Amino acid sequence: MLAFSGSPIYLPMCSRYSLTSPPEAVRATFAYRDTPNFPIRYNIAPTQDIGVVCVDADGQRRFRMMRWGLLPSFVRDPKAGPPMINARAEGISTKSAFRSAFTERRCLVPADGFYEWTGPKGARRPFLLRPRKGGLIAFAAIWERWRDRAGGEIDSVAIITCDANATVTPLHDRMPVVLRLEHFEAWLDCKTTELKAAQDMLQPAPDDLLEAIEMHPQINDSRRDEPGIQQPLQTQLLL
Repeated sequence: MLAFSGSPIYLPMCSRYSLTSPPEAVRATFAYRDTPNFPIRYNIAPTQDIGVVCVDADGQRRFRMMRWGLLPSFVRDPKAGPPMINARAEGISTKSAFRSAFTERRCLVPADGFYEWTGPKGARRPFLLRPRKGGLIAFAAIWERWRDRAGGEIDSVAIITCDANATVTPLHDRMPVVLRLEHFEAWLDCKTTELKAAQDMLQPAPDDLLEAIEMHPQINDSRRDEPGIQQPLQTQLLL
């Protein structure tokens, strides 16, 4: 339980996360065929290319790099408007921007933590939400392939959010959907998993899954992603 005064600021969620686990550990957890050698990331931000686990036409799990910020197929200009980094679980199966991807292109985003902030503008306090027992987590996500008139393609992804659990609520009213390992196969199987079953997976994580650690304000700068940036404050606000 977090202990601090002040009200949370309600901003887009999830807007920053980390993947510091080595490639071998990520591959072992997510069981994809590829053997990518991607760098450790402490401070992943929207519009960057991120690692995504999806299935190919043969139903095999694959690791792909995609732009974080969904581009629906009907968008004319990929630079127009803010990126759709999140998709709300509520109504995802009916909203035009997400309906097709939710039905046909569900995926997983590997992570081992995500960030959220609280406090007034200009004095925002960053927190890292990470598994209490360590290890990897999987965000439920959807992806889309956008094509321009010249034949160019951009694969892009949005992380699905739901109501916050008790751990996240002091910081934000939303959180990314964290899927359990036993749900990976059904979530990725867009051919046989019924949409209602997929929708039912989009629930807040158990209250005891995550812990919140206050970070040094240096993590606020999305341009910084070097070793040591993920530094907790000496004064912990955990009870």
